[in-house]
Amino acid sequence: MNQDWIATARTLSEALPYMQRYSGAVVVVKFGGNAMGDDEAMAEFARDIVLMRQVGINPVVVHGGGPMINDLLGRLGIESKFVRGKRVTDKATVEVVEMVLTGLVNKRIVQAIMDEGGRAVGLSGKDDDLMVCEADDPELGFVGRPIEMNVQVLRDLFTAGIIPVVAPVATGMDPLETFNVNGDTAAGAIAGALKADRLLLLTDVSGVKNKDGDVMTQITADEVRAFIEDGTIAGGMIPKTETALKAIEEGVRAVVILDGRVSNAVLLELFTEHGAGSLIRDADLAPLAKNVRR
Repeated sequence: MNQDWIATARTLSEALPYMQRYSGAVVVVKFGGNAMGDDEAMAEFARDIVLMRQVGINPVVVHGGGPMINDLLGRLGIESKFVRGKRVTDKATVEVVEMVLTGLVNKRIVQAIMDEGGRAVGLSGKDDDLMVCEADDPELGFVGRPIEMNVQVLRDLFTAGIIPVVAPVATGMDPLETFNVNGDTAAGAIAGALKADRLLLLTDVSGVKNKDGDVMTQITADEVRAFIEDGTIAGGMIPKTETALKAIEEGVRAVVILDGRVSNAVLLELFTEHGAGSLIRDADLAPLAKNVRR
Protein backbone atom coordinates (compact mmCIF):
# COMPACT_ATOMS: atom_id res chain seq x y z
CA MET A 1 0.00 0.00 0.00
CA ASN A 2 1.27 3.47 -0.89
CA GLN A 3 2.95 5.05 2.16
CA ASP A 4 1.43 8.45 1.31
CA TRP A 5 -2.05 6.95 1.62
CA ILE A 6 -1.19 5.47 5.00
CA ALA A 7 0.14 8.83 6.18
CA THR A 8 -3.03 10.55 4.97
CA ALA A 9 -5.23 8.06 6.84
CA ARG A 10 -3.16 8.54 10.00
CA THR A 11 -3.47 12.32 9.72
CA LEU A 12 -7.25 12.08 9.37
CA SER A 13 -7.44 9.77 12.36
CA GLU A 14 -5.34 12.11 14.51
CA ALA A 15 -7.57 15.03 13.51
CA LEU A 16 -10.70 13.39 14.97
CA PRO A 17 -10.43 14.85 18.51
CA TYR A 18 -10.08 18.34 17.08
CA MET A 19 -13.01 17.88 14.71
CA GLN A 20 -15.06 16.81 17.73
CA ARG A 21 -13.69 19.74 19.73
CA TYR A 22 -14.80 22.34 17.18
CA SER A 23 -18.08 20.77 16.07
CA GLY A 24 -20.71 23.50 16.34
CA ALA A 25 -18.12 26.20 17.07
CA VAL A 26 -18.07 29.60 15.37
CA VAL A 27 -14.74 30.42 13.73
CA VAL A 28 -14.23 33.82 12.09
CA VAL A 29 -11.48 33.88 9.47
CA LYS A 30 -9.99 37.14 8.18
CA PHE A 31 -8.74 36.44 4.65
CA GLY A 32 -6.38 38.84 2.94
CA GLY A 33 -2.84 39.42 1.81
CA ASN A 34 -1.07 37.88 -1.16
CA ALA A 35 -3.22 34.74 -1.17
CA MET A 36 -6.20 36.73 -2.43
CA GLY A 37 -4.52 37.48 -5.73
CA ASP A 38 -3.51 33.91 -6.52
CA ASP A 39 -6.08 31.57 -8.09
CA GLU A 40 -4.52 28.40 -6.70
CA ALA A 41 -4.22 29.85 -3.19
CA MET A 42 -7.81 31.09 -3.38
CA ALA A 43 -9.06 27.62 -4.36
CA GLU A 44 -7.08 26.00 -1.54
CA PHE A 45 -8.45 28.47 1.00
CA ALA A 46 -12.00 27.86 -0.24
CA ARG A 47 -11.51 24.10 0.03
CA ASP A 48 -10.34 24.48 3.65
CA ILE A 49 -13.40 26.59 4.50
CA VAL A 50 -15.74 24.05 2.89
CA LEU A 51 -14.07 21.25 4.88
CA MET A 52 -14.57 23.22 8.09
CA ARG A 53 -18.28 23.50 7.36
CA GLN A 54 -18.46 19.83 6.40
CA VAL A 55 -17.21 18.71 9.84
CA GLY A 56 -19.67 20.91 11.72
CA ILE A 57 -17.82 24.20 12.20
CA ASN A 58 -19.64 27.46 11.48
CA PRO A 59 -17.07 29.55 9.58
CA VAL A 60 -17.45 33.24 8.77
CA VAL A 61 -15.07 34.66 6.17
CA VAL A 62 -14.25 38.37 6.43
CA HIS A 63 -12.02 39.72 3.69
CA GLY A 64 -10.00 42.76 2.70
CA GLY A 65 -8.98 43.88 -0.77
CA GLY A 66 -6.50 46.75 -0.55
CA PRO A 67 -4.47 45.92 -3.69
CA MET A 68 -7.61 45.64 -5.82
CA ILE A 69 -8.87 48.98 -4.48
CA ASN A 70 -5.54 50.64 -5.27
CA ASP A 71 -5.60 49.21 -8.78
CA LEU A 72 -9.07 50.55 -9.59
CA LEU A 73 -8.39 53.95 -8.01
CA GLY A 74 -5.33 54.24 -10.25
CA ARG A 75 -7.25 53.25 -13.37
CA LEU A 76 -9.98 55.76 -12.56
CA GLY A 77 -7.42 58.49 -11.94
CA ILE A 78 -8.56 59.09 -8.35
CA GLU A 79 -5.62 60.42 -6.39
CA SER A 80 -5.21 59.19 -2.82
CA LYS A 81 -4.37 61.58 0.00
CA PHE A 82 -2.74 60.45 3.21
CA VAL A 83 -2.77 61.74 6.80
CA ARG A 84 -0.14 60.32 9.17
CA GLY A 85 0.44 57.51 6.69
CA LYS A 86 -3.25 56.55 6.47
CA ARG A 87 -5.40 56.92 3.35
CA VAL A 88 -8.11 59.56 3.44
CA THR A 89 -11.33 57.92 2.27
CA ASP A 90 -13.35 60.69 0.65
CA LYS A 91 -16.71 60.34 -1.11
CA ALA A 92 -15.20 59.22 -4.43
CA THR A 93 -12.85 56.76 -2.76
CA VAL A 94 -15.51 55.12 -0.59
CA GLU A 95 -17.64 54.52 -3.70
CA VAL A 96 -14.73 52.66 -5.31
CA VAL A 97 -14.08 50.74 -2.08
CA GLU A 98 -17.69 49.59 -1.98
CA MET A 99 -17.67 48.52 -5.62
CA VAL A 100 -14.46 46.52 -5.27
CA LEU A 101 -15.09 44.90 -1.89
CA THR A 102 -18.78 44.04 -2.19
CA GLY A 103 -18.54 43.26 -5.89
CA LEU A 104 -15.32 41.96 -7.37
CA VAL A 105 -13.60 40.57 -4.25
CA ASN A 106 -16.61 39.32 -2.32
CA LYS A 107 -18.17 37.44 -5.21
CA ARG A 108 -14.83 35.93 -6.21
CA ILE A 109 -14.52 34.34 -2.78
CA VAL A 110 -18.16 33.19 -2.85
CA GLN A 111 -17.61 31.62 -6.25
CA ALA A 112 -14.45 29.86 -5.07
CA ILE A 113 -16.32 28.31 -2.13
CA MET A 114 -19.17 27.23 -4.41
CA ASP A 115 -16.69 25.72 -6.85
CA GLU A 116 -15.39 23.52 -4.01
CA GLY A 117 -18.86 22.20 -3.23
CA GLY A 118 -19.84 24.55 -0.42
CA ARG A 119 -22.75 26.92 -0.04
CA ALA A 120 -21.87 30.58 0.44
CA VAL A 121 -23.60 33.95 0.47
CA GLY A 122 -21.77 37.24 0.10
CA LEU A 123 -22.85 40.25 2.11
CA SER A 124 -21.42 43.42 3.58
CA GLY A 125 -21.77 45.20 6.88
CA LYS A 126 -24.67 47.11 5.34
CA ASP A 127 -26.86 44.03 4.97
CA ASP A 128 -29.45 43.78 7.75
CA ASP A 129 -27.43 46.50 9.55
CA LEU A 130 -24.83 43.87 10.36
CA MET A 131 -22.25 46.57 11.16
CA VAL A 132 -23.06 50.19 11.99
CA CYS A 133 -20.14 52.59 12.22
CA GLU A 134 -19.10 56.10 13.08
CA ALA A 135 -16.05 57.95 11.77
CA ASP A 136 -12.90 56.59 13.37
CA ASP A 137 -11.01 59.83 12.69
CA PRO A 138 -12.71 62.84 11.04
CA GLU A 139 -9.48 63.64 9.19
CA LEU A 140 -9.61 60.25 7.45
CA GLY A 141 -13.12 60.74 6.07
CA PHE A 142 -15.29 57.65 5.65
CA VAL A 143 -13.13 55.23 7.63
CA GLY A 144 -15.41 53.57 10.14
CA ARG A 145 -15.25 52.20 13.66
CA PRO A 146 -18.00 49.68 14.50
CA ILE A 147 -20.34 50.90 17.25
CA GLU A 148 -23.28 48.53 16.77
CA MET A 149 -23.35 44.91 15.59
CA ASN A 150 -26.41 42.93 14.52
CA VAL A 151 -25.25 39.38 13.81
CA GLN A 152 -28.55 37.49 13.69
CA VAL A 153 -28.30 37.30 9.90
CA LEU A 154 -25.07 35.30 10.31
CA ARG A 155 -26.73 32.91 12.74
CA ASP A 156 -29.58 32.45 10.28
CA LEU A 157 -27.09 31.51 7.58
CA PHE A 158 -25.40 29.01 9.93
CA THR A 159 -28.75 27.34 10.52
CA ALA A 160 -29.27 27.05 6.76
CA GLY A 161 -25.83 25.47 6.29
CA ILE A 162 -24.51 28.51 4.43
CA ILE A 163 -21.06 30.10 4.81
CA PRO A 164 -21.23 33.91 5.18
CA VAL A 165 -18.59 35.91 3.29
CA VAL A 166 -18.50 39.47 4.62
CA ALA A 167 -17.07 42.56 2.92
CA PRO A 168 -15.89 45.20 5.44
CA VAL A 169 -18.16 47.98 4.21
CA ALA A 170 -20.64 49.34 6.73
CA THR A 171 -23.53 51.70 7.13
CA GLY A 172 -23.41 54.83 9.29
CA MET A 173 -25.89 56.56 11.58
CA ASP A 174 -26.93 59.01 8.86
CA PRO A 175 -29.11 57.99 5.86
CA LEU A 176 -27.16 56.48 2.92
CA GLU A 177 -23.85 56.86 4.79
CA THR A 178 -21.12 54.37 3.88
CA PHE A 179 -17.93 53.54 5.75
CA ASN A 180 -14.84 51.59 4.79
CA VAL A 181 -13.71 49.41 7.72
CA ASN A 182 -10.29 47.87 8.19
CA GLY A 183 -10.65 44.13 7.50
CA ASP A 184 -9.04 43.02 10.78
CA THR A 185 -11.21 45.47 12.71
CA ALA A 186 -14.36 44.19 11.02
CA ALA A 187 -13.41 40.55 11.65
CA GLY A 188 -12.71 41.29 15.31
CA ALA A 189 -16.03 43.09 15.76
CA ILE A 190 -17.96 40.24 14.13
CA ALA A 191 -16.11 37.61 16.17
CA GLY A 192 -16.78 39.55 19.36
CA ALA A 193 -20.49 39.95 18.61
CA LEU A 194 -20.78 36.21 17.88
CA LYS A 195 -18.69 35.26 20.95
CA ALA A 196 -16.69 33.14 18.50
CA ASP A 197 -14.54 30.24 19.66
CA ARG A 198 -11.73 31.40 17.38
CA LEU A 199 -10.73 34.45 15.37
CA LEU A 200 -8.08 33.55 12.79
CA LEU A 201 -6.21 36.53 11.32
CA LEU A 202 -4.42 35.37 8.17
CA THR A 203 -1.45 37.58 7.35
CA ASP A 204 1.74 37.62 5.28
CA VAL A 205 3.93 36.89 8.32
CA SER A 206 4.41 33.72 10.36
CA GLY A 207 3.06 35.15 13.63
CA VAL A 208 4.02 37.37 16.55
CA LYS A 209 7.77 37.31 17.13
CA ASN A 210 9.86 37.82 20.26
CA LYS A 211 12.97 39.98 20.48
CA ASP A 212 15.07 37.16 18.97
CA GLY A 213 12.82 36.94 15.92
CA ASP A 214 11.25 33.62 16.91
CA VAL A 215 7.51 33.09 16.55
CA MET A 216 5.72 32.90 19.90
CA THR A 217 3.23 30.05 19.67
CA GLN A 218 1.20 31.04 22.75
CA ILE A 219 0.81 34.45 24.34
CA THR A 220 -1.54 35.72 27.01
CA ALA A 221 -3.39 38.99 26.63
CA ASP A 222 -1.34 40.52 29.46
CA GLU A 223 1.89 39.48 27.74
CA VAL A 224 0.74 41.10 24.49
CA ARG A 225 0.15 44.39 26.32
CA ALA A 226 3.60 44.20 27.89
CA PHE A 227 5.25 43.37 24.54
CA ILE A 228 3.58 46.36 22.90
CA GLU A 229 4.75 48.57 25.77
CA ASP A 230 8.39 47.44 25.56
CA GLY A 231 8.55 47.47 21.76
CA THR A 232 8.78 43.71 21.20
CA ILE A 233 5.55 43.99 19.22
CA ALA A 234 5.91 46.89 16.80
CA GLY A 235 4.90 48.25 13.41
CA GLY A 236 2.03 46.59 11.58
CA MET A 237 1.71 43.88 14.23
CA ILE A 238 0.45 46.42 16.78
CA PRO A 239 -3.01 46.95 15.21
CA LYS A 240 -3.42 43.19 14.68
CA THR A 241 -2.64 42.37 18.29
CA GLU A 242 -4.83 45.25 19.49
CA THR A 243 -7.66 43.77 17.42
CA ALA A 244 -6.97 40.44 19.14
CA LEU A 245 -7.10 42.01 22.59
CA LYS A 246 -10.40 43.78 21.89
CA ALA A 247 -11.94 40.60 20.50
CA ILE A 248 -10.92 38.66 23.62
CA GLU A 249 -12.38 41.38 25.83
CA GLU A 250 -15.65 41.02 23.91
CA GLY A 251 -15.86 37.29 24.51
CA VAL A 252 -13.82 35.54 21.81
CA ARG A 253 -12.15 32.46 23.34
CA ALA A 254 -8.84 32.92 21.50
CA VAL A 255 -7.28 34.71 18.53
CA VAL A 256 -4.62 33.25 16.25
CA ILE A 257 -2.35 35.33 14.01
CA LEU A 258 -0.96 33.03 11.34
CA ASP A 259 0.64 32.99 7.89
CA GLY A 260 -2.01 32.69 5.21
CA ARG A 261 0.64 31.89 2.61
CA VAL A 262 1.24 28.48 4.20
CA SER A 263 -0.73 25.68 2.54
CA ASN A 264 -3.78 24.65 4.57
CA ALA A 265 -2.86 27.09 7.34
CA VAL A 266 -6.40 27.11 8.74
CA LEU A 267 -6.56 23.32 8.91
CA LEU A 268 -3.13 23.13 10.53
CA GLU A 269 -4.32 25.50 13.23
CA LEU A 270 -7.62 23.83 13.97
CA PHE A 271 -6.97 20.13 13.41
CA THR A 272 -3.38 19.45 14.51
CA GLU A 273 -1.86 19.21 17.96
CA HIS A 274 0.49 22.15 17.70
CA GLY A 275 -1.51 24.47 15.47
CA ALA A 276 0.06 27.30 13.49
CA GLY A 277 1.08 30.88 14.16
CA SER A 278 0.61 32.71 17.47
CA LEU A 279 -2.36 31.97 19.74
CA ILE A 280 -3.50 34.78 22.05
CA ARG A 281 -5.94 34.25 24.93
CA ASP A 282 -6.59 35.15 28.56
CA ALA A 283 -4.21 33.53 31.02
CA ASP A 284 -7.02 31.84 32.96
CA LEU A 285 -8.10 29.75 29.95
CA ALA A 286 -6.14 26.53 30.44
CA PRO A 287 -5.37 24.20 27.52
CA LEU A 288 -7.94 21.47 26.94
CA ALA A 289 -5.32 18.74 27.21
CA LYS A 290 -1.73 18.39 28.34
CA ASN A 291 0.77 19.68 25.76
CA VAL A 292 -2.06 20.87 23.50
CA ARG A 293 -2.13 24.63 23.15
CA ARG A 294 -5.77 25.02 22.24
